[in-house]
Amino acid sequence: MSLFVGRFASQSKVVLEAFPSVKARFARVVRARGSLRIAILCFCLAMSAIAAGLGGYSVLGIQHAGDLVARTYDESLMSINYARAAGADFAAMRVASSRVTRHPSARARLDDEIDKLAKTLSEDVTIAAERSQSARAAKAAAKVKEAASAWVALHRRPLQASTDGSGNDEASAREVDDVDQLSSVVNQQIELLVNYTAGDGFLFRQRALGAIKRDLQLNVAALTVALLLSGFFSWLLARRIIGPVAIASKAARSIADGDLNADIPRGSSDELGSLLAAMRKMRDNIRQMVDREVAQRRSAQARLSDALENSREGFVLLDANGQIALINSRASEFIGCSSQLIHSDLLRAEKVPGDESTAAEITQREVFDDVDGLASEAQLPDGRWLRVSRSPTQEGGVIFVYSDITSLKHQKVELHATNLRLDAALTHMSQGLCLYDSGGRLRVVNRRFCEIFDLSPELVVPGMTFEEVLGLSVAAGNHGRQTVPDLLAERENFLLHNESGNYLQSLSDGRVVSIGHRPTSDGGWLNSCEDVTEQHRAQSQIAFMARHDDLTRLPNRSLFAERIERAIAEAGRGAGFAVLCLDLDNFKQVNDTLGHPVGDGLLCAVADRLSACVREIDTVARLGGDEFAIIQSDIRNAEDAERLARRVVDCIGAPYEVNGHRLIVGCSVGIALAPGDGTTREKLLKNADMALYRSKMDGRGTWRFFEPAMDASLQSRRALELDLREAMDKDEFDLFYQPIYDLQMDRISGFEALLRWPHPKRGLVPPDQFIPIAEDIGLITLLGEWVLNRACEQAASWPSELKIAVNVSATQIRDPRFAEVIANALDASKLDPQRLELEITESVLLGNSAETIATLHKLKAHGLRIALDDFGTGYSSLSYLRSFPFDKLKIDQSFVRDAIATKGSKLIVRAITGLGKSLGITTTAEGVETIEQLNQIQAEGCNEAQGFLFSRPVPATEIAPTILSLRNGLSRCRLSSAMSD
Repeated sequence: MSLFVGRFASQSKVVLEAFPSVKARFARVVRARGSLRIAILCFCLAMSAIAAGLGGYSVLGIQHAGDLVARTYDESLMSINYARAAGADFAAMRVASSRVTRHPSARARLDDEIDKLAKTLSEDVTIAAERSQSARAAKAAAKVKEAASAWVALHRRPLQASTDGSGNDEASAREVDDVDQLSSVVNQQIELLVNYTAGDGFLFRQRALGAIKRDLQLNVAALTVALLLSGFFSWLLARRIIGPVAIASKAARSIADGDLNADIPRGSSDELGSLLAAMRKMRDNIRQMVDREVAQRRSAQARLSDALENSREGFVLLDANGQIALINSRASEFIGCSSQLIHSDLLRAEKVPGDESTAAEITQREVFDDVDGLASEAQLPDGRWLRVSRSPTQEGGVIFVYSDITSLKHQKVELHATNLRLDAALTHMSQGLCLYDSGGRLRVVNRRFCEIFDLSPELVVPGMTFEEVLGLSVAAGNHGRQTVPDLLAERENFLLHNESGNYLQSLSDGRVVSIGHRPTSDGGWLNSCEDVTEQHRAQSQIAFMARHDDLTRLPNRSLFAERIERAIAEAGRGAGFAVLCLDLDNFKQVNDTLGHPVGDGLLCAVADRLSACVREIDTVARLGGDEFAIIQSDIRNAEDAERLARRVVDCIGAPYEVNGHRLIVGCSVGIALAPGDGTTREKLLKNADMALYRSKMDGRGTWRFFEPAMDASLQSRRALELDLREAMDKDEFDLFYQPIYDLQMDRISGFEALLRWPHPKRGLVPPDQFIPIAEDIGLITLLGEWVLNRACEQAASWPSELKIAVNVSATQIRDPRFAEVIANALDASKLDPQRLELEITESVLLGNSAETIATLHKLKAHGLRIALDDFGTGYSSLSYLRSFPFDKLKIDQSFVRDAIATKGSKLIVRAITGLGKSLGITTTAEGVETIEQLNQIQAEGCNEAQGFLFSRPVPATEIAPTILSLRNGLSRCRLSSAMSD
């Protein structure tokens, strides 16, 4: 740290000493021509260079830190894992060596197994040493290999002696002691290797932290220097600009105040100096312009006097005091008739109180704005009308202009009434209106017509021909590719069949306009136009929505029924057809886990694929939910329907991408053929639905044709559904328990509760038959609550070291009352929460629901254990282990059964157990049925096992005998297996 501070101080001193030279160079630059722009450019480039340097150094620092972090993982953590793997290999060697046999072939297999484990141990130790890159770790690895080799050599001698009968008991005992001592040495060396690799990881971490600290300090120092340089350059630039700008501003204010004699100093040769020179030139130009204008005004004043005297208008100029400054002879004539023409109240809206002479001589008709100022109309005593205009002067006076408008006034009065009526009618019409004469020329048009066809009112003027108006509409893009001749032909075709009436015209922007044609008595015609888009669209939408699904836009149940009726009618003429009912597999799971927006998107995607699978003569409809139906028209035999069903199943089963989620759903299809399977709509749909049910029962993702026997099967399922509801009311269910065996403690650690239904007539109904029905009819939540209460109640009487595991469905977890149900079950049974273990599958976490994760955390906080069941199948993802700290991973029984037969399953079991060890999670193997499977999963490091090898599920009354029978039963099984070898 002190070295860094000294280096930074020395660098700062060099920068400060360089400031005077930098300042001098900057000043020389700004004195050059155009230097202000160059200075600003230099400043921007300097700041950009500093920013680029800081950014580049930061990137290098981040890359360096990233390399150190990568090395920490690639070298240290992997070294530790391989060192621990070596320990597991040696433990497996010791387990294998404990199996004593005299049979030569078994002895050979045992030696072969130990040699393989010794080879694996050597490879793990070698990789651990290489990854650690530490001399002491390499030495420890060499000692592990040496001790392991000695152990292998030593452990064979007593076995050989024992086999040959050449040794005595005392020598054999000493050799066994030597093997044990050497085993301890190997374990100590492996532990030492683990400690060395862990120490190397700590050194890597310290080195990474030190590098990051140095990068931070250097970044702070560089930022400080950058700020100092930025402030210095800003100060130089501001000093150069502020002074000249103040001088230019002062000169501009002087010119603006009218001081054309103000002194403007000469500036430097830069841009501000050029600005001062331009202002000085502008002042001289303004002074010359003022002089010229004064001369021109004097000449214009003389010409104006001549014009005023000869004008037919009267002009009066009043000064600021209201005195007449200028008046011509025409104005004198008007004022002689009425002196009130120059009264100040002439142009006011209100009448002056008590001014009787004004009211008697002048009748004020109107006050309005014209282009020159205020104007009014006044009537003289002799009946003439004047327009009086008043405009203020710059000196505060007023100019009055009098114009004789008597003749115009009479014409205006006559036209005013007519125009008012016509304007009101045209302006307030909701329709567009065009009136044409007998020659086809436009006479009258209102604004609404221009609005409808998006035309400028200035372009549509009276006198245009009908073809020209159509040309404006075509040019505005209202008619797409239609031309004026096309529109004329459309109109002529209408007039050919109708003398008058309305026809619809569709515009290119989607609007619909109703065109009305009415002939007039003079041979012309009247066109009326009305925008009926909304009415037309609403009628079309209502008709469409009444017969189509609002989500997928497919035909709905109503339109589908009409299409079936039509197909039945056509079938009478010899054309057969098929009705296919479709139902999506696992769609409810998508809705429950990812939400309805994703489900709706999936339904739309399915609808698109179904539409692509059929022909134009076929019909695809959505009947509701995830149920679809197809009418396959004009088929010759059942093979045509089967080909379509196969195409639909393959197409629907392909993956989907919806709102960033990759989804896979299948579909089941039921097929009914007409007329063989029915001649009515109801019969065909019922039979296709029964065939659909059979396809779902046969494993989903397939299709089935209707058969008469299916009706009986459907009735049987409905009967089972009714029995299930009745069994729920009568409490006919029971719990069986299967033991979970702790392989390390060599005893039973708990039981898993399994639901059973002893039906009074059907016998014991398998769970795979009634659980799916319970989920379909909504009984799974109540059934799950019953299982929790009964399991906790019975487990409370067991020994305190035994746990109880209960399976929980996704529907239960998403129930807002689930945490309350757990709490009530524990309170009622007085069971310790730490003894209750909830088993969930990956489907519960599908979609990473925040509510589900929160519920699991809440349960775990109360002491419950959470196990992930069937791990390795379905939607398995390692992200689940990151999103929630599970207590147990249950390896699916399919891997356990194949662990001996296939290498792949064995490696999967090993990977899961290794993952569990690394994360501190218990691993349980399901479906253990043979002692060979038990030995295999125990060698791979599983903590617990469960399966028929230990016991089948038993009722609560047989818990105690099962515990007693398993205390010595497993040891006897192991012994008999060893003797058979």
